[in-house]
Amino acid sequence: MLANIDTWVLDLDNTLYPAGSALTEQVTAGILGAISQVYGVDVVGARQIQTELIAQHGTSLRGMMTTRNVDPHDFLSFERRIDYSVLTPDPALAEALSALPGHRYVYTNGSAYHAEQALRQLGLTACFDGVFDILAGDLIPKPYPESFDAFLARFTVDPGRAAMFDDLPVNLEVPRARGMATILVDGADGTPYEEIGPRQWRAGDLAKFLHSLTAPEVSPSTM
Repeated sequence: MLANIDTWVLDLDNTLYPAGSALTEQVTAGILGAISQVYGVDVVGARQIQTELIAQHGTSLRGMMTTRNVDPHDFLSFERRIDYSVLTPDPALAEALSALPGHRYVYTNGSAYHAEQALRQLGLTACFDGVFDILAGDLIPKPYPESFDAFLARFTVDPGRAAMFDDLPVNLEVPRARGMATILVDGADGTPYEEIGPRQWRAGDLAKFLHSLTAPEVSPSTM
């Protein structure tokens, strides 16, 4: 399984740490706060606008840039007010990532600053060879093909020898079309993983799934 993979590409938010974490809550609050300020609505209105922006433009930031000419740096400034100490080290994930052969990258719609802070708190900084953020993608986010192709070019990635991990199915469509193996990290239950299609998996537990890729096989004679 994934024996020919030498490049591992992982989303950050809700993938390298659980969707229900306190950091997720802070990120959501920061985005809704920015929307509320720009559009002059309350939190309920901001949630509705966010849903519409994501549906039409892929991310809240791209939507706000398009509809209200919002400066991306002003929008992303909320990340500087986040308390990243709510994350705790994940040694099991660090061990599983470090055992993977080849190169490992974070591909996020957030900023490099956000990724660096989160990775440091998780104890995963040394596990990755680089970060591709929203600014590196010229503010074009996943799931747009332009963003993905820019990532491939930046790190000279051969899609046929790469695997993409993300918590959103839509963000895996272009990678799959380019020939990458794809893994949906949904954390829905305790199931480590299951195959859901050709070169497609669903991982309920990312660390356990990654560990399964490098764990030595047990010979029948030793069982």
